[in-house]
Amino acid sequence: MKRINYFTLGFLMLIISLISCSKNNEVNIPQNIEVNDFVWKGMNSWYNWQSSVPNLADSKNNNSNEYFDYLDNFSTPENLFESLLLNPGTTDRFSWFIEDYIEQNNAFQGVSTSFGFRLRAVSINENDDIIFYVRYVAPNSPASIAGIKRGDIINALDGVVLNESNYNTTINKFDNQTITLSFVSENAGVLNFVEDKTITAVELAENPVHYKSVFEDVNGKKVGYLVYNSFRSSYNDELNEAFSYFQGEGIEELVLDLRLNGGGSVLTSAYLASMIYSAAGTDIFAELKFNDKHSNQNGYYNFENNLDVFNLSGDKINEEAINRLTNINQLYVLTSSSTASASEMIINGLKAFIPVKTIGSTTYGKNVGSITLYDSPSSDYTNEDTANASHLNAMQPIVFQIFNKVEQSDYTHGFQADIEIIEWDYWNEILPFGDENEIVLKAALDDIRGLSSKTNLKSNFKNTKAFDVLQLENKFEKDMHINPSFLNN
Repeated sequence: MKRINYFTLGFLMLIISLISCSKNNEVNIPQNIEVNDFVWKGMNSWYNWQSSVPNLADSKNNNSNEYFDYLDNFSTPENLFESLLLNPGTTDRFSWFIEDYIEQNNAFQGVSTSFGFRLRAVSINENDDIIFYVRYVAPNSPASIAGIKRGDIINALDGVVLNESNYNTTINKFDNQTITLSFVSENAGVLNFVEDKTITAVELAENPVHYKSVFEDVNGKKVGYLVYNSFRSSYNDELNEAFSYFQGEGIEELVLDLRLNGGGSVLTSAYLASMIYSAAGTDIFAELKFNDKHSNQNGYYNFENNLDVFNLSGDKINEEAINRLTNINQLYVLTSSSTASASEMIINGLKAFIPVKTIGSTTYGKNVGSITLYDSPSSDYTNEDTANASHLNAMQPIVFQIFNKVEQSDYTHGFQADIEIIEWDYWNEILPFGDENEIVLKAALDDIRGLSSKTNLKSNFKNTKAFDVLQLENKFEKDMHINPSFLNN
């Protein structure tokens, strides 16, 4: 039996204690830079391009005093965060800082303050006059209650008639809680005033499963049509119900309208793919790759037979069998520059298995995704429940790149449409969703009929110029995010 030398043991414990205190100096963070410390350490651990950002090098915090001085140079945590992004606006167009993660998490589930519509701005003539046409109106929203509908035309905000000279300043009026919109009609290129409508933004929960229908006889086939506007996990059951409807109708072709869908939950994207293509079984739908520090988190989303149902708080409340179509051997996707991230993931993931034909305009180009990082060092910044209770700041940095089963991920410039239809060239004849003559939908249906749509399309307004109305978009509009549960598997 070995004897224990208590003097030696005590001396060793003292040495270990001193080393530990020295090593954990950083725990005693000056209060004024506590949040900045969270920002740097969270980004140092998780950021997709960490190795390419000099100020995120591991050696940056070797000297505590120098590290604290560095953090103290930034007046706000957001300023520090933005300084750590790789080529913001080009390489990294997507990461953002979160002021209030409770509000943000609600928004991820579709709850936000909104007028309840989406617009596209178009410069329509040589005088540089600009109009908005209404792309979408949410049911039971302020816009819907005011009688605003898809295809309506607006040429003034709070009495200011829009043109290219005043557009960038006037559009900021959408940041106000209340706004007056001037509606016009168009005749031979001339705009005629119709009426003003004043609406006020409210907190709104939008169901992304916006519209579904079946065309009974398109070249002898039943064609399903779905307008799906965001991959929100709290509406997984509504999405599954739409495919139950398509199952019951026995559709043979599917037109998936993702023109307004900027993305959302990667898991929900995998569920949607599973509903569309039954022959995939439980094969790989997508592969996620993280930075070198988290290569152990690399993993897969597979096609699924069941889906989880979540409430608006993001809590799992149920599980359902996925309603999988059995007759779909190809997919039509309607696209625009607003089609991004998890929507592009549908195109990229399914094209490894079946033909995917895109119709409309080039997609946004986002093959990377994010997680929410909280000030919770004990969980490597991933657990909201253990977050520092003294503030609500968080981060949504890019932390992974996504690939399909055959390792394809090269769409940073978007997917170019197989059949290009520039919707805003037809700004004065935008029809409701589901109308067979609606310009982009008609191109898909004509292709199923074996007709060439482009020869039949004529617009009185060529060479128009379009603008996204970012003031009406949430920061996360084009986000692709995963649940913490993926990291724990």
